[in-house]
Amino acid sequence: MSTPTVCRRSFLKYVAATLAGGGIASTARAVEPFNRPGKPVLRLSLAAYSFRDFFNAAEPAKRLTLPQFIDFCAEHGCEGTELTSYYFPKPLDSAFLIRLKRHAFLRGLTISGTAVGNNFARPPGPELDREIAAVKEWIDHAAVLGAPHIRVFAGEARGLDKAEAKRQCIRALEECGEYAGRRGIWLGLENHGGIVAQVDDLLEILGAVKSPWVGVNFDGGNFYGPGDPYDDMARLAPYAVNAQIKVEVHHPGQGKKPADLPRIVRILRDANYQGFVALEYEANEDPRRAVPVWLNRLREAFAGA
Repeated sequence: MSTPTVCRRSFLKYVAATLAGGGIASTARAVEPFNRPGKPVLRLSLAAYSFRDFFNAAEPAKRLTLPQFIDFCAEHGCEGTELTSYYFPKPLDSAFLIRLKRHAFLRGLTISGTAVGNNFARPPGPELDREIAAVKEWIDHAAVLGAPHIRVFAGEARGLDKAEAKRQCIRALEECGEYAGRRGIWLGLENHGGIVAQVDDLLEILGAVKSPWVGVNFDGGNFYGPGDPYDDMARLAPYAVNAQIKVEVHHPGQGKKPADLPRIVRILRDANYQGFVALEYEANEDPRRAVPVWLNRLREAFAGA
């Protein structure tokens, strides 16, 4: 049976839109806002960093393992689990990664991503080479885990002025992006202080990075510019390949205030974001009690936006 002409035309239009938006790219170009066909999709995940004081706790009763964290995500209705690299054993072998992947699958979860603590704002030489090599190593780990995304940092300038630090970051992102693309892994540059403390600086770097596998790790709690943090969120959301939501947002001259979750969700929807939204809990209350409450609030925001 032949395919109806209208279906063929629709498919060709979809392919053209995908190519234009960077979903499939044959040549590298500067990072641009993503043109995603279809409707917004928000999938709930939880970042392991939310339990940062538990993974290496001295008290056995408090200590948490990565399989136990995966169980926590499953028991509280998440679709994804974000496994921060800091809490993996060293040395790390593929057998451990495969066991985690199996465990997450049996609990019905996608490993939504991982995160590394790199610094690309370094002069050329052995230190920067080690930073790049470490990110590439985690690209390989993410491929084994089946994690589609790695959160990366730009970093703090070390021995460089800001302009040169940005150039080094751009070069490192392009090299790592090329390596990641060969494994089908996205790199999300986070708005995380240092040389990207201001949104203008992050967008300048993105505008120079030529890679179809680099975007933004949208972190709702890391906006420190002089203006409304929600306006800055709206500027970054079109570039997002992963989203992390904090429960507090910094307001200039006013300190931290509770996050307006419905407003953040609307910002992501307005950008037609399609992907995981991970709660990354950093407030003072015990996450064992607070995280389930905030996961429910995020679900309510998803439903109400």
